[in-house]
Parts: sequence; structure tokens; C-alpha cells
Amino acid sequence: MQKKAHIVKKVIPGSIAEELEIEAGDRLLSIDGTEIEDIFDYQFMIQDSYIEVLMEKPDGEQWLLEVEKEFDEDLGIEFENGLMDVYRHCHNKCIFCFIDQMPPGMRETLYFKDDDSRLSFLQGNYVTLTNMSDHDIDRICRYRLSPINISFHAMNPELRCRMLNNRFAGEALKKVDRLYEADIRMNGQIVLCKGINDGEELAYSIRRLMEYMPVLESLSVVPVGLTKYREGLYPLEPFNQEDAAAVIDRIEGFQRECFAAHGIHFVHASDEWYILAGRELPEEERYDGYLQLENGVGMLRLLTDEFRIAMEERALQGAFPEGASYGEVSMATGKLAYPYISGMARQLEEACPGLKVQVYPITNFFFGEMITVSGLITGQDLLEQLRGKPLGRCLLLPENILRSGEDVFLDDCRVPELEKALQVPINIVKSSGNDFIDSVLAAGRD
Repeated sequence: MQKKAHIVKKVIPGSIAEELEIEAGDRLLSIDGTEIEDIFDYQFMIQDSYIEVLMEKPDGEQWLLEVEKEFDEDLGIEFENGLMDVYRHCHNKCIFCFIDQMPPGMRETLYFKDDDSRLSFLQGNYVTLTNMSDHDIDRICRYRLSPINISFHAMNPELRCRMLNNRFAGEALKKVDRLYEADIRMNGQIVLCKGINDGEELAYSIRRLMEYMPVLESLSVVPVGLTKYREGLYPLEPFNQEDAAAVIDRIEGFQRECFAAHGIHFVHASDEWYILAGRELPEEERYDGYLQLENGVGMLRLLTDEFRIAMEERALQGAFPEGASYGEVSMATGKLAYPYISGMARQLEEACPGLKVQVYPITNFFFGEMITVSGLITGQDLLEQLRGKPLGRCLLLPENILRSGEDVFLDDCRVPELEKALQVPINIVKSSGNDFIDSVLAAGRD
């Protein structure tokens, strides 16, 4: 049988691989006679101070390379496939799946549903466990891969099967026991659907998941995201203000119980619940170190606290000198964060006379008005809602509005195209309070 091969994309200059004359286009066949399944096998097997690496050149010639190096020293190879294996597709048909609610005609990668435990470790993705074999669990335990992020949704096995449309979804929960016994750190999430896994079902799920503390370090509860593209899908209703208040009350009750018993709050409501309920965000201490930021838990509290501290420090340092000259700039954000971004802009204006910051809340017509986060704003919504508006000398946009590491919006519109259409330079603002201040002042200062 032909060995699985991994094609070299790049060799780091000055690395061991360069010394061994490994080049882009070469193929890794094995290490110490063992075929490499994926990136975790590779990283585990190159740790030893002596290894034998079997490479194959493009012409088919095979080189067996004996490598003596420092323990845990990297070889300096990047592969064409960062995972060194195919990405595993999700086989569930969740009633709340956001990808099923995407409009047609978008780029192909946006329709890929991953359910790969390796991406949970590498990128923080959440997995349902339904796509994991005993072999996968064995490797996670062997390589001590953690944290693993798990989408629980419901701890009632029958309900979980219905929500995921997978008859094995309830049975898959038993894999959590193996991870717990192996002391593999975990984080969890529940996507809450009105009338389905809320109320007493939510209480049951939280209570069951508390049994896995402290190995299960945190649990977030987020409201289902509903776009306007739901024709033919399971009928789901949006939560209202009263619903949000009830969810918060239930979660905060469990927080008090968990803190009294374990010194952590464990379960957290995402920022959307507090905004929908019209309540103040929790204080920093209740977020237990912000373990669930990527799920929108504490993002606004962290941002506003960082901003407040940075403003106080700069005022003490005289960083807002009298007589400095400023002009007008603009910002755009989602409706969820708008009140907070707008409030921060007003404070900067007060500290810097002459500075004018126009903040625009963008309605998400592309996905539907119930989508209020900035990370799902498209280029076309920005163009339609900002065209003809006073934008000042620069338009500032949040970093999460773009595809990671690129200048592309979800609808494939690019930043230079939007700059040209709006006739204004666009600057991207990183997510911290300090970066917010720096970006606004740099754009507004004469």
C-alpha cells in the first residue's frame, strides 16, 4: 500500500530542514518508520533528539534522513495542508445550523461545516463529538490535547438527538466521560432555541454539566442566530426581552451556586442576552478570566474596561494636551455593540476638543435584521448605508468584520473596492480598548 504523503510547502531559512536540503515540493512519508496521520502525529514524533525521516523527492527518489537535534526542536517545515489531513465534515443536520441559513452564491468555503476535534484544539472550534471515534479519543488523551471545545446544546440524550438530527448524538455524550477521566480540559457551549432546550431543559443541562467541573472549565449559553433565509427549515422563534431576562436569572442563579462551591462562576450568558434584556453587563470578575470571548461572552465588558483604564492612564500622563488639533472621522459597527462604541466615542470627543467621531449602526439587511453582530456585516450593507453620509477624513471598521488575515468581507467585497466607492480611506481597528483609542486619535489628528 502506498504511504500517505505530506507535501512540503515551505522550508524555514536556517532550519534543520534547510540543512538537510529538504525543499518545497518534497513529500514526507514517515518518521521512525511510522506513517504520519496528521499534524499531531508529526508534532509528537519530531520531539525526540534522534529521529529518522523518510522524504520523497518530486522525481520519486527517497531519502532516509538521520536527524540529531535538541529535544523538542522543530524541523522547520510548513506543509501545504496545515492539518496534514482532510478536514472532517459535519454529518449532523442541526435545527439551528447557521450555515443552512446562508444565502446562495457565496464563496464555497462558507458552506463547509466542520466537526473536527483537531480544529477544536488548533483554532478553538466547537465540536459535537458525533464525528469522533474511539481512536480519536485515544489520540486526544495520548497527546494531551486540550482544551477541547464541545457543543453540548442539551444533556437530555433524546432531545440532543432531535436537535442535531443525528440518532447517535445522545450516545456521543458518553465520550465526555472519557475526556473527563483523562483530565482533558474542556469548554462547552449551548445554543439556546426558544421552547426547545431552554427553561427546565437548560437547567437540567447546566446541572449535569456541573458534574464535570473543574475539568469542564466553562459553559456559555448563546441565543440561536436566525437569518432571513430559513425557508423549509425547522421553525424557530427569536427570544424577546422577557425571555432574555429569564435566561439571565437562571444562569446567574447557577453562577452563585458554582462560585460558592468551586470559586468559579462556570456558566455564562453571552453579551446578547444582557443587551436584549436591557440589563447592565456583569462585572469583570464574573467572567472567570474571559474563557469564552470567542462566543461573545464578555467581549463588550472587556472592551469597555480596557478603554476606561486606558483613558484614565492617558489622562494622568497628559496624553490629551490642550491645543491639539483634531478633525472628523467615522466608525461603523453592528447594532449590538453600537451603544458601547458610541459611548466610547463620546468620551474621546470630550477628552479631545475638536475631535468629531460619527458612529453609524449598520442594519444587517444581507442576513436579516435579527443579526446584529459586527462580524457578519457585509461590504454591500456598508456601502448602501454609508453612501452619502458624512464620513470625515477616515472610516474605521472593527477587525472582526473581515476574513481573518485578509481584506475581504463576507460577500467577497474588498476593502479597496469599498474605499473607492465611498471615497474615503478605511482603517481597521483591533479589538482592544487601547487600539480603539490609538486608531481614533491617529485618524482624527491633524
